[in-house]
Amino acid sequence: MTRDDYERRMERAGRVAANVGLAGLIVTPGPDLAWLCGYRPTAETERLTALVIAAGRRPRLLVPVLEQPDAERAAGAGAMDVTGWRDGANPYNELAKWLDPQGRYGMSDATWAMHLLGLQRALPESAYGALTEVLPMLRAVKDVHEVERLAAAGAAADATYEAILGVRFAGRREHEVAADLARLLTEHGHSQVDFTVVGSGPNGANPHHEAGDRVIGDGDMVVLDFGGLKDGYGSDTTRTVHVGEPTAEERNVHDIVREAQQAAFEAVRPGVACQEIDRVARKVIKAAGYGEYFIHRTGHGIGVTTHEPPYMVEGEHLPLVPGMCFSIEPGIYLPGRFGVRIEDIVTCTESGGRRLNETAREMAVVS
Repeated sequence: MTRDDYERRMERAGRVAANVGLAGLIVTPGPDLAWLCGYRPTAETERLTALVIAAGRRPRLLVPVLEQPDAERAAGAGAMDVTGWRDGANPYNELAKWLDPQGRYGMSDATWAMHLLGLQRALPESAYGALTEVLPMLRAVKDVHEVERLAAAGAAADATYEAILGVRFAGRREHEVAADLARLLTEHGHSQVDFTVVGSGPNGANPHHEAGDRVIGDGDMVVLDFGGLKDGYGSDTTRTVHVGEPTAEERNVHDIVREAQQAAFEAVRPGVACQEIDRVARKVIKAAGYGEYFIHRTGHGIGVTTHEPPYMVEGEHLPLVPGMCFSIEPGIYLPGRFGVRIEDIVTCTESGGRRLNETAREMAVVS
């Protein structure tokens, strides 16, 4: 990413904010700040850091003065003004000078409450909305370079899955297999491992099970859900494997989930509402008699974070747009018995969907 790339992102952000009636955006440390200007503070502290973007104005970044040299080295620093504030000063009064006292601003979702409250004290007639509510599409549509980074992250996760099929499962604890997944993700180029779900047997019925001390046994279904960041972009994939030969029921449940995942993928095309992807997957599972056991949304967006808008869930009317990247991950979870989930990252193209995960979706039998 170059200075010009970040300048275009900030210019576009100011423009779309104005289009929805916002006076501008206030962006604090986190994925939005990194995506917009390339600045990642070495540590997120109680000291205020905030980027202000408004249409027709040069972006301005307020940082603690002791961190100003780092901010001025950020890739997008040349496209914004960087101002430092000193300990003992009131940073909210300084920030308020850059804002419309009665304006409504979009603000990073993860802004600390103390910063929002401090700004409200400085500008009591101002108003604020969370970025994912007021500008849900800000990071949702990826350019070609972002899609290819996501594809590279997906390929690294695929290589990790292919490698994990060769390790022994039976007789080992879940956290040991999880450690193998983390190691393999790193070996295949991930700089950050965000999660390694290993849900064996009844633990697989908990979609976000933390890998624990349970010993994986012969006859267990095992849900493997893992991902992280590679070159700043996320991976997230799930496959469900079986230790030894599965029963007819286990194969049937896995086949239903695979059919639902395929049907949802085939429904991807520009203009389709996000909720329709959820409806298509859910229809397959409900028709098979397992509707009550599909207990989460069908997917979530992915980019510089592993979970971000858009969401494939009932009530989400946003239409799919070429460049959107998101997961499709239906599942069936039978309490006390086992679970099955299959997940790919998909991008919407002009002609339909493109998978960014290519490993086999049929059930793999492991030892």
